[in-house]
Amino acid sequence: MKVLGLRFCKVAHADDAKALAEMLGENGLGLAAGDMGPAEGFQGAVFPVGGDGKAGVEAGLGSWIEIWPAGAAMPEMTMLQIVVDDADAWAARARANGLDVKGPDDAHGERIYYLEGPGGLPISFQSRVG
Repeated sequence: MKVLGLRFCKVAHADDAKALAEMLGENGLGLAAGDMGPAEGFQGAVFPVGGDGKAGVEAGLGSWIEIWPAGAAMPEMTMLQIVVDDADAWAARARANGLDVKGPDDAHGERIYYLEGPGGLPISFQSRVG
């Protein structure tokens, strides 16, 4: 069982999300954002970090920072996402150790499980499907 990457996800009020993305981006800390495609207004930002870069994001591997504006389907929150080699095996281990694991959900080519950490921190762990 192996961790392949970490993701930090922040969903915030649209103005705050945009300001955070700008602070992290090229005119702030200098992180290069992935291409979100043509869109009107701020849709969110993904900043690949580490050696995998854009290829890692596209493959669902590696580490990155996600910033999204809150909306009806995505409430404001901060989440830790752990990219693993086999989410089912990690879920079995977590359950065997008494953790309250929810899922799985299959979305965006990944199998995803969820936990609530101490203090209410949402945590997910996921691996590629297929």
